[in-house]
Amino acid sequence: MAQFTEAIYTNGVFKPKDELALHEAQRVRLTVEPLDDDAAPSERSAALARLVAEIEKVNFFSCEGLPTRDELHDRS
Repeated sequence: MAQFTEAIYTNGVFKPKDELALHEAQRVRLTVEPLDDDAAPSERSAALARLVAEIEKVNFFSCEGLPTRDELHDRS
């Protein structure tokens, strides 16, 4: 059974925020996703600028009207 909690990483050890239903020395699989954004504001601004520049390069134009619901969901 999967359990989800936050943890703090200190001195090479993960310390869960909540109590977990585990046996002592039980093996587990961890997926680590940092919750704190350590990137400096200037790094985030630069990344956003790169993203916007790439989006502006995209040339997508359509002269056709939008498809109908039935066209989107082929019911044949």
